[in-house]
Amino acid sequence: MAKVIEVEHLYKSYPMAVGDPYPVLKDVNFSIEEGEFVAIMGPSGSGKSTLMNTLGCLDTPTSGVYKIGGEVVSGMNEDQLANVRSEKIGFVFQGFNLLMKRSLLDNVAIPLIYAGYGLEAQYKRASEMLDHVGLKDFIERFPSQISGGMQQRVAIARALINNPKLILADEPTGNLDTKTSIEIMNLFQKLNNDGKTIVLVTHEPDIADFAKRLIYIVDGVVHYDGPVSEFKGKR
Repeated sequence: MAKVIEVEHLYKSYPMAVGDPYPVLKDVNFSIEEGEFVAIMGPSGSGKSTLMNTLGCLDTPTSGVYKIGGEVVSGMNEDQLANVRSEKIGFVFQGFNLLMKRSLLDNVAIPLIYAGYGLEAQYKRASEMLDHVGLKDFIERFPSQISGGMQQRVAIARALINNPKLILADEPTGNLDTKTSIEIMNLFQKLNNDGKTIVLVTHEPDIADFAKRLIYIVDGVVHYDGPVSEFKGKR
């Protein structure tokens, strides 16, 4: 299988007011192949959020190499990184990040505006994506008129609309109750079974169990990288 993500000797540090820079990621190495479903976990302050921001091209490493689909992105400028985010990555956030005064159809279509699609093509594709996540009967509603779980489905539809190589989900169930969280994770499993590569950050072991592989980080270092099922005994 082709590699979607390659991380080689990744370091990330932040300058301090006094003294040496503070290291957050320390020589992180892994690759993720097309069609994998990977959870990233670690205690608070472990570096998992910094790693996710780097994978999403929202932050750049201090040193090391990061590739998406074989293309080196770790040395790109802001405009180049913005293009990578638009074309190759679909984001799903804990807070949904929907425009409350726009319909669900408009919310899902937003990435296509920046990609230069015409209005008819935008709405056709957005309608298809909402159907794909089970919301075809709600396209004219507004986010305030639907549940949190449905809002997250809208966010997933928006993440899928450009057919990205990679779906990144940052605590996607953090604002949801247990029943709704399971429904959302079942949807992620379905998308993965359909061939989508998914990487999610979570602090909840029950959510990580929906993935097939776990990367566990402590103090900026990968302490475990393997099947989720084999990690359970180490918790």
